[in-house]
Amino acid sequence: MITDTFDNKSEAIINPRINENAIQVDACILTFSHRIEKFVLDNYKCQHIASFWFATGETYVYQIEYKGKKFAFYKTYVGAPACVGSVEDSLSIIKTDKYIVFGGAGCLNKEIAHGKVMVPTEAYRDEGTSYHYMPASDYVTIKNADIVAEFMETNGIPFVLGKTWTTDAFYRETINNFNKHKKDGCISVEMECAGLQAMCDFRGLNFYTFFTSGDLLDAPKWDTRHKEGEFKGTQHDTGHFDIAIELASYITNRQ
Repeated sequence: MITDTFDNKSEAIINPRINENAIQVDACILTFSHRIEKFVLDNYKCQHIASFWFATGETYVYQIEYKGKKFAFYKTYVGAPACVGSVEDSLSIIKTDKYIVFGGAGCLNKEIAHGKVMVPTEAYRDEGTSYHYMPASDYVTIKNADIVAEFMETNGIPFVLGKTWTTDAFYRETINNFNKHKKDGCISVEMECAGLQAMCDFRGLNFYTFFTSGDLLDAPKWDTRHKEGEFKGTQHDTGHFDIAIELASYITNRQ
């Protein structure tokens, strides 16, 4: 069974290539949005420093200098297996222990206002990737949630803390499962958080994350919460990158 998958007694057949001579950066920022990627390339001085390859094509990694710090930036893939794999692959081309990942998530609680940032404290492991990086459990703790919350509060950004539900199958978010996870305290549903935290714990990396609500599941009918062609307040809202890069600056200066 998948709950018996974690194996720290034998070596992996294929390992990521950790390059001690890789380009040193202060932190790495990941987005899932092609619109945010374009915004960053158009509005920041970005240097293409490296690439890695998936079967789907080349992923470009850029460097941004901001407030005296050097940050890597790239567009990753939706879903824990590919997103986690991209971070593993990045270890061969950049050198940092800090990863900031932000994106959209489904909102499970109608009392959470549109536009409020969600900071996960624990992630329910309804996916497969995390079970290869840590022993079986219902939840994985998001270790740096307090630091992300501290940043939001310091900067006056409206936010809410709560559990998240990480799933592999967004078309199988059934009513019964929705009710179960909401009752258990989950305020969001997404596809990467549990896997990313488990992998970062395994590799000794620091993971910082926040979500923005692109839709509302806690409604009589599913609510996308935005009109066609409207991106403000959605996962493609370029203002969320501004939050991410300020968070990257905050955590690197906090040390």
